[in-house]
Amino acid sequence: MANKEFKIPPVAFPAGIPAPTATNLQHRRVPNPPFQPNSSIPFMSFDIGSATASTSSGPIYTGPIGGGSANFDDEEPLLDELGIHPDQIWSKIRSVLNPFRVNHTVHKDSDLSGPILLYMSFCLFQLLAGKIQFGVILGWIVVSSIFLYVVFNMLAGRTGNLDLHTCTSVVGYCMLPVVIFSAISLFLPQGGVVAVAIAAVFVLWATRASTGLIVSLTDGGDEHHGLVAYACFLIYSLFSLLVVF
Repeated sequence: MANKEFKIPPVAFPAGIPAPTATNLQHRRVPNPPFQPNSSIPFMSFDIGSATASTSSGPIYTGPIGGGSANFDDEEPLLDELGIHPDQIWSKIRSVLNPFRVNHTVHKDSDLSGPILLYMSFCLFQLLAGKIQFGVILGWIVVSSIFLYVVFNMLAGRTGNLDLHTCTSVVGYCMLPVVIFSAISLFLPQGGVVAVAIAAVFVLWATRASTGLIVSLTDGGDEHHGLVAYACFLIYSLFSLLVVF
């Protein structure tokens, strides 16, 4: 079969436009390179070594705006910022150690840091005795504080100025004798006559301390001294039963 020849017509260019030749292709315009940032600016330079050298020559942070200097010595301690004052807690605990002469002035500024510490100590001693009573103790604490708060304000009437925060603080700090008794009970037989007699002494100690504080911190508490003492006696007797039995 014979090969067919195809004739390609010549390409005609308009006038004024020369036909592309090999010389024109070699002199074709090369596109401009992309924008290159100024290498003198460290954070815009692509040279990591130069940027590191330039930034390490001086500190990045030179101090707060306004010419002041950061001085952490002027900051308050962390415990003070959280409202925990160990000296105040220790003063309140020492005031409860003497039930016949309770210093009520240190209890005017009520707090819950010391009571929580005593509650946790009580739970720890009960745990060492093999009694897991965290929920029971916490529930009785809340109920006892509300009970004493309601009883006193009902007795005092309109003149009652005992708030719930102060009542909870007093009940918590006066738990110290019960906490001491729970530590001593680790070396005593459970449910014995000796344990009951010692429990009665510590209950009377806690009752006298709490009654004296509530009467001193409120107005008109002397008129209902006996009823307040009876309510406090019931509260701490309830906690002592957890230790004895």
